[in-house]
Amino acid sequence: MQQKTALILLVLTGLFLVNFSHAGNKKSTISNGKIESVIKSIQEKQSNADAFLLKKGVVQVARLWRESDGSAEEFQSFCEENYVANPEERKQLFLRFDRHYEVLWGNLLKLQLELNEPNHMDIGELTDVDMMFAAYNPQAHLAEDLFANKIAFVTALNFPELSLDEKNDLGKDWDSLDWAYARMGDVFTSRIPASLLQARSNAATTSDAYISEYNIFMGHVIGKDGKKHFPEDMKLITHWNLRDELKSNYSTENGQYKQEMIYLVMKRIIDQSIPQAVINSPEYDWDIINNTISKKGKNVTSESEPDTRYQQLLNNFLTTKALDEYYPAYPTYVERRFSGNMEIPQEEVERIFIDLVSSEEVKDLAKLIKKQLGRDLRPYDIWYNGFKAQSSLSEAELNEITQEKYTNPKAFEADMPRMLQDLKFSEEQANFLASKIQVDGSRGAGHAWGAEMKAEKARLRTRIGAEGMNYKGYNIAVHEFGHNVEQTITLHDVDYYMLRGVPNTAFTEALAFIFQKRDLELLGLEEKNAAKVHYMALANLWSCYEIMGVSLVDMAVWEWMYANPNATAAELKVAVIDIAKEVWNKYFAEKFGVKDEPILAIYSHMIDNPLYLSAYPIGQLIDFQIEQQIEGKVFADEINRIYSVGRLTPKYWMENAVGKELSTKPLLKASRGALEFLK
Repeated sequence: MQQKTALILLVLTGLFLVNFSHAGNKKSTISNGKIESVIKSIQEKQSNADAFLLKKGVVQVARLWRESDGSAEEFQSFCEENYVANPEERKQLFLRFDRHYEVLWGNLLKLQLELNEPNHMDIGELTDVDMMFAAYNPQAHLAEDLFANKIAFVTALNFPELSLDEKNDLGKDWDSLDWAYARMGDVFTSRIPASLLQARSNAATTSDAYISEYNIFMGHVIGKDGKKHFPEDMKLITHWNLRDELKSNYSTENGQYKQEMIYLVMKRIIDQSIPQAVINSPEYDWDIINNTISKKGKNVTSESEPDTRYQQLLNNFLTTKALDEYYPAYPTYVERRFSGNMEIPQEEVERIFIDLVSSEEVKDLAKLIKKQLGRDLRPYDIWYNGFKAQSSLSEAELNEITQEKYTNPKAFEADMPRMLQDLKFSEEQANFLASKIQVDGSRGAGHAWGAEMKAEKARLRTRIGAEGMNYKGYNIAVHEFGHNVEQTITLHDVDYYMLRGVPNTAFTEALAFIFQKRDLELLGLEEKNAAKVHYMALANLWSCYEIMGVSLVDMAVWEWMYANPNATAAELKVAVIDIAKEVWNKYFAEKFGVKDEPILAIYSHMIDNPLYLSAYPIGQLIDFQIEQQIEGKVFADEINRIYSVGRLTPKYWMENAVGKELSTKPLLKASRGALEFLK
């Protein structure tokens, strides 16, 4: 599944720490003349001051300065007294900030995570009180406090924000300390009222809980033959478990029939014709064809879900849009998400996606899948999973292995050192990494959440049933484990705290995918296959094709919401479905032979994680390039080398990792070779 999107993490910490922020809507009281006077005065007193950084620092503080912070003369005195030009003194100032911010942010995140435990973990019924505490944001006033006591101003003055272009231009000559200085400059670049941060946190928490509690009891779903076809106790969260169950039925008896049932469930979720009573409830049988429900053989009346799905999306949009006026350089969340947070402009991301989904390689792969299936493609074949080296064991047999091996979260946690050693991490490092990861039972499909200070542990949340962890859950858990390994390496092994992490969430998704593909290997079940490298390329290509389509829908939906800010949930529902059909018709219909399909609108993250979806296909492209890089090398050595550099910009991170820029070309080239091989 996913790592928690950077936006929600930053909202919950009350600080937008990534570089997509600029001056607030309240105008500064500092004139341009005063700014020039301050710069000149500091240069006269500190002749070794770097003119470029000095100007940026003073201008930034001036933009953030308010009447309540002091007069123009007090502004000048503050800058003159707190600007540090001497390189060694500046480094010592940075190191103090580096230490104190780890203590501050780390403890505040720990508090937030613990308040959210009932919301995220399977520890009993989720109550209204739990939701109130989960939505409470104890960090909402933090930024205000740090501006009030001038810490924010000292930081911004001495470590000003650099634009993405400036980072990419200057970064060629930087060492890790220079990069850490630049990331310190991303911290205090806007002043957002605590009330808006709290409102954003409320919407994020509510939508997260909505998705986490959205389960379908497939054992109570009745097909067109009037029969049930799934185990009585099968409980699947939308959309992840529904998708994975659909994927698992490509090689099972009556598999296509069950796939059609799941597909219809998905469509009823998308158009909100799903009966409200069957959501997260095993009390009713649901005739999926006639869309009626019954209880103990007697028909029951139930209203459809009242567009709740789209109200959650709308709430996330409205509370996010409320922040726009504080970011004049990035006046929409779309711009902040891509040019700011991802550090890849939205236009470039869209170009990369369209390049792949329109490629001849995808067209030829669709033809090959049709041939392998021996039938026309159906819309749900976007999740076809036939291109991988399969275990000789069935899913039922795999379930027996994983359920016996991982009876509870602690059993998985106890096995992590062994898994890491199997991936060639040293015993010492394997034990250390595992000691910094805590495994909990998840209320939702699962997620990974990294620590924000070295004294704390990363959290791996995974869904484990009463009978133990089934294979689907294990596969997701290994994905989350990859996230946690990244989170731990990039916190503990980087040179400075401010360099912790990766350029954006796509880069942690890459390592999660790399781990996930090795799930059978970690069970000791990997089978040698000469065509494995070709299968890997085609599996990656088809997966990118699916999720890039979903991401194009996600982006277009946000553009529609900005164009229609007063829309109702019902109007948004119609728009989302129309957009999903438009994207389908443009990039999928020809290959699948069917038009006007809404399936691309099913992804849950479109509802609860604003514009996160693009991180997945970017992550898959990175994953593929890293897989090529580490082929024939010691896995652990390469992962340590690649991820220990910390949060550079995507440009320099990729150059360090694989010596090339992010591109679809390696995947398309490998896929063409695979298609020729499998002819």
